[in-house]
Amino acid sequence: MTETPAPGGRTFDELDKLSTEELREQAFHLARERHDVGFFWSVLRHLPNADEAAALDGAPNSIGPTLDEANALWRELTGHGYEESAPLLRAAFIDYLMKH
Repeated sequence: MTETPAPGGRTFDELDKLSTEELREQAFHLARERHDVGFFWSVLRHLPNADEAAALDGAPNSIGPTLDEANALWRELTGHGYEESAPLLRAAFIDYLMKH
């Protein structure tokens, strides 16, 4: 049985072959194109320092967080990598790419 491609034209198997960093780059690029700040915030919640993110200005519950703020926060919270969160992040990136 052939796997049906997602709206983005790729199958789960195709996406799963990519590294976590490649998935992140593609998902972040798509989220920027779609102006989808909510995606960035949802991904940040998977990081070990997510509680710190909620305490900062521009956190998900505040008014008007920007894509640049969310991206900067990602860089700050993942400065030493995100290996321990990689399985959850991979799933979030693949899910986002398959849905859009």
